[in-house]
Amino acid sequence: MVFLAYRKGFPMQATGPARSDAPRPGLSTVTAAIPETACSGGETVTQQHYELYSEADHSAWRYLYSRHRELWAQHANERFLEGLQGLRLPEERVPRLEDVTAFLTSHSGFRAEAVSGCVPKFEYFDRLRNRRLPAASAIRSADSPDSGADPDIFHDLAGHAPMHVDRSFTQALIGLGNCAHTAIELAGGIRDPVQRWQRLNSQVRGLLRFHFFTVEFGLVRYGNLLKAYGSGLLSSAGDIEGAVVSPRVQRSDLHLDWVIHQPYEPGPRQPLLFIVESFDQFLELTVNLEEWMRAGRLDHVSGGKPEVSAADLDSFLSAAGSRPPSYSQPLRHAPLPLSHRRRPARRRKPANLP
Repeated sequence: MVFLAYRKGFPMQATGPARSDAPRPGLSTVTAAIPETACSGGETVTQQHYELYSEADHSAWRYLYSRHRELWAQHANERFLEGLQGLRLPEERVPRLEDVTAFLTSHSGFRAEAVSGCVPKFEYFDRLRNRRLPAASAIRSADSPDSGADPDIFHDLAGHAPMHVDRSFTQALIGLGNCAHTAIELAGGIRDPVQRWQRLNSQVRGLLRFHFFTVEFGLVRYGNLLKAYGSGLLSSAGDIEGAVVSPRVQRSDLHLDWVIHQPYEPGPRQPLLFIVESFDQFLELTVNLEEWMRAGRLDHVSGGKPEVSAADLDSFLSAAGSRPPSYSQPLRHAPLPLSHRRRPARRRKPANLP
């Protein structure tokens, strides 16, 4: 038996006797040990470890690619199809990140970066700002062809990378990173830690909603037709067609004042989707989002999903050079500091009692 270990800054090493004929452990989202170990150790950047992909992993990629290819031809936007042709993802095996980076660099200046799959939200947006595309190494099972909660390489490469042929789209990604930096800039100007926590919680929730309804589940209009451009749609065979044609899906033109207040449940089969007229409009809306942040229009967005985790908010506060309150937790209503809490009134005995 081979026992596998992962340590910060070191490649995977065998800690027990190895056999040359031992099967590869694989990098399925169900069984991949390296991303899980990296996450538990707080690691975000890792390596692809291409040699660990099993035949089952490559078979899953072949199945996913073949199943999505016809759906892309029918329902993906023109820029995605153009990018897919130029990217030339291999159909028979999992792609190598260095090959994808060569394509990204030539079109948008981005590069693919292997991550463990547990990237805190500020680090994610900061990577976009610095032209880095986070890409999980693990791949979903062929038994689960829809894009799921666990990050996987098919979603990140087949869903995201082809869109990088469009300059407005990639500039919008960078703009989302700028919004994250604006949020920490504004938080740094708030002295009261509870108010800072509450304000940032609201701004991050609004930013996540905008990202979700555009980058992940966005639709774009082409004349009388709707096409998918969100990676969550483009990498989910069970979603892409329904998003465009199903009568069960409500579709609306994208307006900032709706999107930032619109809760969503992460996952497939979204009941409500938003439409942009072009990627130039998507970029313009991203610029407007940052302006709204500075004007305070994201300071009190509606509650509900997504709940912003303590780890994600802490990633923003740490970047701002602030210490989060000691009660770090998913926050709807922040507890007041002890000095601001009312003491319970003392109970007095009725006058008629002895």
